[in-house]
Amino acid sequence: MKPIDEQDIAEPGLVVLDVTGGNEDSGQAVMAALEKRWAISGIGPVHRDPGKPGVRARIYADVLGPGRECP
Repeated sequence: MKPIDEQDIAEPGLVVLDVTGGNEDSGQAVMAALEKRWAISGIGPVHRDPGKPGVRARIYADVLGPGRECP
């Protein structure tokens, strides 16, 4: 996956999450659960890295949402 740069997390409440799961269904289930809680970049595709177990995905999230403040 590409490196995370400052623009990805330029404002309070923005986060980048790398999700690792045992299989595609697990990775997609985690993204679906996060989507119910936060504004995320969407349920994206999962990727397999040759020679490494499991699958990976990256999502971007705003954990504060409208009207919330950073602690």
